[in-house]
Amino acid sequence: MRKITAPAFLLFSLPVILFLSSCGSTKRLRYFQDLPESHTASELALAAYTEPHIQPDDILSIHINTIDADATAAINARNVGYTNMGAQAQGATPQAAGTGYLVDKDGYVDIPIVGRLKVGGLTTAEARDAIKAKSASSFKNPVVDVRYANFKITVIGEVSRPATYVLPNEQVTLLDAIGYAGDLTIYGKRENILVIRKDANGKNFTVKLDLTQKSTLNSPYFYLKQNDVVYVEPNKTKVLNNDNNVIKYITAAATIFTAIVLGIRYL
Repeated sequence: MRKITAPAFLLFSLPVILFLSSCGSTKRLRYFQDLPESHTASELALAAYTEPHIQPDDILSIHINTIDADATAAINARNVGYTNMGAQAQGATPQAAGTGYLVDKDGYVDIPIVGRLKVGGLTTAEARDAIKAKSASSFKNPVVDVRYANFKITVIGEVSRPATYVLPNEQVTLLDAIGYAGDLTIYGKRENILVIRKDANGKNFTVKLDLTQKSTLNSPYFYLKQNDVVYVEPNKTKVLNNDNNVIKYITAAATIFTAIVLGIRYL
């Protein structure tokens, strides 16, 4: 019988050690890896924010306030309230006072007393000015506020809380969306984030963003639009963990390796 020597043991153990150490690397989990390693503040350029434009089937919250609150009560009663409301997954019950104003297929909304008005293609600021101008003939010095009541984004794939999120704020970044979803899991591919977007003409566009590179911060897709879908693809580790055949092969290889070691030991 011959015992396995220390050099032989290291020869067989080294590949296993290297494999385990590579699996434990945190580099693939880091965001924006090309940022300088500095503890001092440095200027960072972000993509220019462009306001989203109102589209058919959007739901708007339209408030018109005047000195006489009763005069606009019928208008404001239909609005969805967002008091103390943060991002909510679809299905949660918002603090709603009404259903809001649906933008029809032609881009119009019907507002009691004020009448029918086209807001499709406008930003919420432009819609506010248009509604204020038209309601001035019915109310004295009206104060108008317009915001989305169904500004939603969907985050799916390898995140902690995949869901559709309804937001009270229309200025939402990709990082905000990931934050609402509880961040990527360790199985999420940070270098391959898919964003799916539909434009005003109904055409779908896709782009893949790399969260390990700071260039993503300058992408026109960094700021999300209403109804955007963010998909986080699983990495190879997740695929391997869910592949029964691969697990069988690994188990068989481990058995063969053990048999070889034991065979050398007792030669």
